Amino acid sequence: MAAPPPVPRRPRTPPYRPRFTLALLYVFGLVVAWGLAFALPDLLAAARELPPGPAELTPQELAHAREIAREALAGRVHYAVAAALVTFGLLVWRGWLPGLRERGAAAR
Repeated sequence: MAAPPPVPRRPRTPPYRPRFTLALLYVFGLVVAWGLAFALPDLLAAARELPPGPAELTPQELAHAREIAREALAGRVHYAVAAALVTFGLLVWRGWLPGLRERGAAAR
């Protein structure tokens, strides 16, 4: 009695690695973080001007808060994007972002 013929193996497919999606998420998160870092001094100064207590804000105070938030980032969005891209580049270069490391770079 002869042995059955060997079952042909399918070629091994590489695992799914969503590197581009992760890169977009990292850049978006860094833009938000840098945007908050650039706007935070103005936002904190505006928060100190508010009266203490849990009272609801009046429509005038809400309009003033919107204006302060808009002015806090006015002209700084470009700096936030540039800082995020530079930070992202450095983090990728050093291999510190999970999901974007090369296979051999995990031992660094």
